[in-house]
Amino acid sequence: MVAGPTDTARASHAPRPTASPRRRSARRVAAVAFGGAALLTSLAGCSAKDAFAFGWPHGGITPQAHKMYNMWIGSTIAALCVGVLVWGLIFWCVVRYRKRGERLPVQTRYNLPIELVYSIVPFFVIAVLFYYTAVTESYVNKTSKHPDATVHVVAFKWNWQFQYPDAKGSNGQPVQTTGTSSYIPVLVVPTHKKVQFIEDSEDVIHSFWVPELLFKRDVFPGGTTNKFEVTIEKEGAYVGRCAELCGTYHSQMNFEMRAVSWTDYQKFLQDKQKGMSTPAALRDIGQAPYATTTHPFDTDRTSRTAS
Repeated sequence: MVAGPTDTARASHAPRPTASPRRRSARRVAAVAFGGAALLTSLAGCSAKDAFAFGWPHGGITPQAHKMYNMWIGSTIAALCVGVLVWGLIFWCVVRYRKRGERLPVQTRYNLPIELVYSIVPFFVIAVLFYYTAVTESYVNKTSKHPDATVHVVAFKWNWQFQYPDAKGSNGQPVQTTGTSSYIPVLVVPTHKKVQFIEDSEDVIHSFWVPELLFKRDVFPGGTTNKFEVTIEKEGAYVGRCAELCGTYHSQMNFEMRAVSWTDYQKFLQDKQKGMSTPAALRDIGQAPYATTTHPFDTDRTSRTAS
């Protein structure tokens, strides 16, 4: 039997099957979520390397810094997994249990299996995070009885003094470098060796911070000595700062950490023992004699005429 014109017209105007309201709502929620994630990513304007660092700074130059980086990445991924699960459950409940009428849904007083799950799982997550935090913290705070090099850091308003107990001068005291308002002190340390820092303050609380170490430690007065130990893997010049608000010229309380080879470090100490100044000793080992990462604060208060 051949279909007539009327049958053909009916067939062409027959209503097409449409998605259920539930599916349409789920698609809208998914589209909004995807669009929001894409918008946030584009607004961040960061590279893939920065994005997957989750805000952790790059450039760590010690094994301790790498350990902290791994801890940060692991905990952030765990947090994202929990977040995705929670967000997914929220969106699913919004779509699945949205209001469909005036009839009151079944009231559930309790659900023992679910309550056990959301009580045990968070405890397990916290236990794992606590374990890795304790391991990482113990590794970062670990010190040796006999480090390869020792530096005594003395902080004062508003500068630094670095003493080297391993090398004594002609007066029997450790050789040292002291900063002034016109001189940025340069701290010289060896690479690929265990360097222990012993810290003291002469007045108020300061904080010893080299950004590339991804670590800082407060310096306390009153005979309270702090110490920590690192192994620097890369030679170079790194700016150091005070990270504790300590007074008027806190922002100018800078220094420079100069990481050199073990041979150059030993020669530097020998030059200091001979009475050479720090700039002269640095020049003798082929280093820039003065700080290159920061400069002294201009204390000129005289009036100037704009050109």
